[in-house]
Amino acid sequence: MERGQADGINVRSMEMFQAFGFAEKIKRESVWINETTFWNPDPADPARIRRVGRVQDVADGLSEMPHILINQARVHDMYLDIMRNSPTRLEPEYDLKVATLSVDHDAADYPVTVTLEHTSPERLGQTETVRARYVVGCDGARSNVRNAIGGALHGDAAHQAWGVMDVLATTDFPDYRMKAIIQSESMGSILVLPREGGYLVRLYVELDKLNEDERVADRGLGIDDVIAKCKRILHPYTIDVKEVVWWSIYEIGHRLTDTFDDVPKALVGKRTPRVMLAGDACHTHSPKAGQGMNVSMGDTFNLGWKLISVLTGRSGPELLQTYSAERWAAAKGLVDFDHRWARVVGTRSEVDANDAMPRFQREFINNGEFTAGLTVRYEPSVLTGTDSWQELATGFPIGMRFHSAPVIRLADAKPMHLGHAIDADNRWRIFTFAPQDDSGQAGGAIDSLCAFLESAPDSPVRKHTRSGEDIDAVIDVRAVFQQGFRDLEHSAMPALLRPVKGIYGLCDYEKVFCADLKSGDDIFDMRGVDRRKGCVVVVRPDQYVAQVLPIDAYSTLAQFFAGFLLPV
Repeated sequence: MERGQADGINVRSMEMFQAFGFAEKIKRESVWINETTFWNPDPADPARIRRVGRVQDVADGLSEMPHILINQARVHDMYLDIMRNSPTRLEPEYDLKVATLSVDHDAADYPVTVTLEHTSPERLGQTETVRARYVVGCDGARSNVRNAIGGALHGDAAHQAWGVMDVLATTDFPDYRMKAIIQSESMGSILVLPREGGYLVRLYVELDKLNEDERVADRGLGIDDVIAKCKRILHPYTIDVKEVVWWSIYEIGHRLTDTFDDVPKALVGKRTPRVMLAGDACHTHSPKAGQGMNVSMGDTFNLGWKLISVLTGRSGPELLQTYSAERWAAAKGLVDFDHRWARVVGTRSEVDANDAMPRFQREFINNGEFTAGLTVRYEPSVLTGTDSWQELATGFPIGMRFHSAPVIRLADAKPMHLGHAIDADNRWRIFTFAPQDDSGQAGGAIDSLCAFLESAPDSPVRKHTRSGEDIDAVIDVRAVFQQGFRDLEHSAMPALLRPVKGIYGLCDYEKVFCADLKSGDDIFDMRGVDRRKGCVVVVRPDQYVAQVLPIDAYSTLAQFFAGFLLPV
C-alpha cells in the first residue's frame, strides 16, 4: 500500500502495538490528536461558523498511550517487519484471490479446500488448490470467504454521500491542525483530521442526501464537488487546495454478519469452527468514529493466540468457539455506536438554552471511552471468570483490557508501565500483588504461591509446561510489591520470580516490580488493589483480564487454566 483509508489509531490499538514492540516507533512518526474542537453556526450570522467548544481528546487516566493518526500503510509495514524477522520469515503473497472455498466436515484432517486465482498479469487466470486445517477470511466487505460459508452482512445505509480527501492546502481556519468537528447552518458538516508530517490534512465533507433507491455513484460526484462543498461549509474562513493526495466519495453503511465463523447456530457447541472471518468481512461502518481498522485488529489479536494454542497442541479446537462469541458482541457494540454517531455528526445540533454545550460535543465526551477502544468487555466463559473477587482489584475489571499503571522494576530500578511487560508472545500472565508487609520472605503469601506454582503436582505451570521448556513458556508469573525498590532485595525473592532460562541457565531479572513511590503513582491505589489481602490478576495473551483471585486460591487458579489448556 502507498496510501490507506483507515489511519486513525485509538489508544487500545496503541496498547496492542506496545505488545508487538512498535508503539514507540509509531508515536515518533505519527501526529497526536490532543484536542478536539467543535464549530456551529454563529447565532448572530448563521451563514458563518464559530467555535463553540473544545475538549481534551483523550481524558486523563484512560491510558498511557495517545490517540494518533498515521498512514495505514505504515501500520502494515510494522507488522510486515515482525513477520520477516520471525523464525518463519513469513512473507504474504498479494497476487492471489480466493475463488472458491468448501469444507468437508467428515475429513480427518485438512477439511478446508480453497481454490486460489492468480491476479498478476503474467499468471492471470491460473489457479491452484490449497487444503488447510483453518482459513481466516480478512478479505473485506465483499468477502468471498464469507459468501462461501453462507454469511451475509445485515444492516442499513444512511443514504448520505460523503467525500474524503487528503490535501495540501492553505487556509485561515484556526483549528486546521486540531481535530475539529464543524456543523454549518445548511451546507452540512466537516470532520478535520491533521495528518503526520505537519502539512497534510484529511477532510471528511458531507455532500448530498441520497434517495432510498440511489447509490452514491449515480450522482457522478467528483473531487471538485468535494472541494466546493468544503469551501461553503467553512465560511467565513477560506481554503485553497494546492494538491489532492488522495480522495474518495462513499455512502455510509452499518452492517454486521450473524456469526464470525462457519458453525451454524444449531451446531454451536457441537462443531468446532474451521473458517473464521475478521475485519470488514464481518462488520462495516462509517469512518468518522475512526474505529474500523482498530476493531479489525482487535478481532485478529483475539483470534491469533487462540489459533496458535490449537495448532501447537496447547489447547483443544473447542477454544476457537470463543472467537465468534467474544468478537461478535464487540462488533455489535461498534455498529450500534457508529449508527448513532454518524447521525450526530451529520445532523446539526442546536445548543440547549440551559446548556451552553452543543449535543455533538456532549456526545463526544460521553463516548470518550468507547472511541478510545476501552469499553470491550468479554462475558464470563471458559476464558473469563466471574466477578466473585473483583473487590480485590476494582481497577482491573474482569473481561476488560488490563489497565496499565507505573511501577519500578526491582532489579534495575527502571520506571516503566506494568502493562508493558506483556509481549505478544502467546503467553498467559499471572500478576501477583503482594499484601502489606510481604517482601517475598519465606512463608509469606507470595513465596507460598510461588512454591505451589513451581512444585505442586496440580500447579497449572507444571501441568501445562512441557519438559525442556522454560518454566514461563506458557504461564509467566510476575509480582508487584507495595514497598519501595530500595527496601527489597532481588536476590531474596522466591526462585520462581528469578527463574533460570535458556541453554545457559541465565537468570531472568524482569519478574519483580515495586510501587512507584517516587512519583506518587502507586499502582495499588490507582487500580484499587486490596492492600491488606493482595490478589492475583490473570491476564490473557491479548491483554484482557481473565480472573481476579485471592492469592491463596490455588485450586481455583488451577481449575481455571485446566478449562482450556491441555495437560502435557
